[in-house]
Amino acid sequence: MTGGEDRSVSALRWRCRRGMRELDVLLGHWLNDCYPDAEQALQQAFSDLLECEDDMIWDWLMGRSAPPDHLQALVAKIQGLSETRSLG
Repeated sequence: MTGGEDRSVSALRWRCRRGMRELDVLLGHWLNDCYPDAEQALQQAFSDLLECEDDMIWDWLMGRSAPPDHLQALVAKIQGLSETRSLG
């Protein structure tokens, strides 16, 4: 790795490893496919999301409850991405 961005993405990748495989996949797909081109606000929201408990994140992504305002756009984007990808 060279440069701060590589270390930052590597750290995020590690933080995407959750106790639930489905979350690992969803978060990892978004990190790989969307994070590099995302606006800074979405990148920060992703980092904030990774601070939350797995069960809360899962409920938000499954539409069972609403995320905090600053995470709503990100959760909607991850939900949209998951509709086009398989969890397998």
